[in-house]
Amino acid sequence: MNLIFRMIRVFFMARRRSRVHPLAETSLTFMVWPSDVDVLIHMNNGRYLTLMDLGRVDASLRNGIWKALRSRGWYTVVASEAIRFRESLPLFERFELRTRTLGWDEKSLYIRQQFLVRGRVVAVGIVRVRFLRRTGGTLAAADVAGAFMPGVASPKLPGYISDWRAAESGYSSATSIESSQNHWTALGV
Repeated sequence: MNLIFRMIRVFFMARRRSRVHPLAETSLTFMVWPSDVDVLIHMNNGRYLTLMDLGRVDASLRNGIWKALRSRGWYTVVASEAIRFRESLPLFERFELRTRTLGWDEKSLYIRQQFLVRGRVVAVGIVRVRFLRRTGGTLAAADVAGAFMPGVASPKLPGYISDWRAAESGYSSATSIESSQNHWTALGV
């Protein structure tokens, strides 16, 4: 099924589904369509990330954050994401996508998204989200969380989030232009 139709379905269904707390887990059900698969006839690894976007849209529509961000001229961007695959999703397999906000630190909000088949986790993604102003500049995640959940502190982030942040800081310098040029120069390219 084309992604635009899935997006329309998510927007339409979110209006009809119950509201949820910003820290509550949400769930969507999908099926692997022919447009989702790669040459091995299972869901393409990039499609997981795209469907994770839909899970976050559903959650933010249902918990009211989407509307509240828009009214303030704020929006979210994905700063980084990681995914771990345990099993393939073959063509026409039905699966569930669960989305839950784990918590936040000074800069970012962390979201876990799980793909399940009959209750069995087949893939897990972690997403780090930043908040920006339409007028320019960034917002502290704690300030944004405070606007929607006054007086609520971040749940304790799992240890693997700290490990992930440390790993990210180690390779973030590799994404700079200067570092990349030095790398290619050292290789003689």
